[in-house]
Amino acid sequence: MESISLLLGEALSPYQVTLTPSGARSECLVTLKNTTGAIVVERVFNQAQLTDKRLLTDVVDGLHRDVLIAEGRLEPCVIAALRNAAQDKILASRN
Repeated sequence: MESISLLLGEALSPYQVTLTPSGARSECLVTLKNTTGAIVVERVFNQAQLTDKRLLTDVVDGLHRDVLIAEGRLEPCVIAALRNAAQDKILASRN
């Protein structure tokens, strides 16, 4: 768990990352604090998401997105538009 904490801390710098066991099903609370110590994002993840390399990449991407939203640098509607555009692109490539 400590190595995962170090990886997340490196990937999400300058935010301080804290991992805390949470729940009865091997869940983990991930807390990101800014340089003043204020909590920016808190999310619960399944242990499997933090131990699988591919899923961990998704966790980091999601936390980056959540930080941008929390800090007002990205609007949720922009994310929805980007997802729709990506999905349309995938569907078009299948035809």
